Amino acid sequence: MFYREAGQFKTTYETDQGVFPIIQDRWFLGLILVVAFVVIPMIANEYWMQAILIPLFIYALAAIGLNILTGYAGQVSLGTGAFMAIGAYATYKICTAFPDLNIVVIFAMSGLFSAGVGIIFGIPSLRIKGFYLAVATLAAQFFILWLFNKVGWFYNDNPSGTITAPPRELFGILITGPEAKATTRYYVVLSFLVVFAIAAKNLVRGRIGRSWMAIRDMDIAAEIIGIEPLKTKLLAFAISSFYCGVAGALYIFVWLGSAETEAFDIFLSFQIMFMIIIGGLGSIMGSILGAAFITLLPIFLTNFPPMIGIHIATDLSKHIEEIVFGVLIVFFLIVEPHGLARMWQIVKEKLRQWPFPY
Repeated sequence: MFYREAGQFKTTYETDQGVFPIIQDRWFLGLILVVAFVVIPMIANEYWMQAILIPLFIYALAAIGLNILTGYAGQVSLGTGAFMAIGAYATYKICTAFPDLNIVVIFAMSGLFSAGVGIIFGIPSLRIKGFYLAVATLAAQFFILWLFNKVGWFYNDNPSGTITAPPRELFGILITGPEAKATTRYYVVLSFLVVFAIAAKNLVRGRIGRSWMAIRDMDIAAEIIGIEPLKTKLLAFAISSFYCGVAGALYIFVWLGSAETEAFDIFLSFQIMFMIIIGGLGSIMGSILGAAFITLLPIFLTNFPPMIGIHIATDLSKHIEEIVFGVLIVFFLIVEPHGLARMWQIVKEKLRQWPFPY
């Protein structure tokens, strides 16, 4: 069988603790990156990039941020949409105030603004947890959107109340604005996702990630062994909000182009939550798989019935989509709480031991 690690010897601790210790995994990841960076831009049309791939990557980035907080640190949050809104509105204000500033720097600064607000709303996690913390973050969701909607300074007193992405270049290539090519925007979002996913993967494998998981599993025991709950929880809120803020900036400036506060409503927060539940809590790859599943399933439900001669009304198709989402969430919570990532891990374990059962 092709998935064998026999003969792959590790002579140092660094190689033994590598992100991908098995050479087949490294080749598989390299193949995925080649397909994403080379093959897909050659064969995909503008519809696939604009309507499917770009939002998929943005949702995956936001899902990674939420998974850091909920899956690894165990802090439930329903304010993902609000933290994405902070990143989007901060990017808009910085872009209009400093038109010559590098757009990548602006995205990073917007993430920092979101991280700062995340720390503020993460303070209640020091006293409350579980359902009560979810309610506190839900309050942040409604308060932040209300603030952006009522205070005209955030959208430069635009009569329409919308924020619009101005055209900005990176290395002489237009990456934001209506004239930016879909392929260029695809590369920008893909690059952000790859860099941030690798950073998150290394982060959760280190001391910080182990501290998060200790707090998640039993915070009292973690405090006894020397882990500081204040520092650990607020750091989780900060990094999670940073990821969500950058995702929100890309959401408006690279994908939609312009939007109002309704684009970041509570439904978006629930949608990101569904992604990590279906993909797998406590898994970076699960965040990406969940985002792909949630993004591609409505397209499949819309296009598959006509392909087999069944025509369904648009409103009925939307209801069926919501029913399927609900059934799948219940299924994963009961049958496989760790989601698609755990299923993939089981397949890999069976391949490594095939043909010997266990």
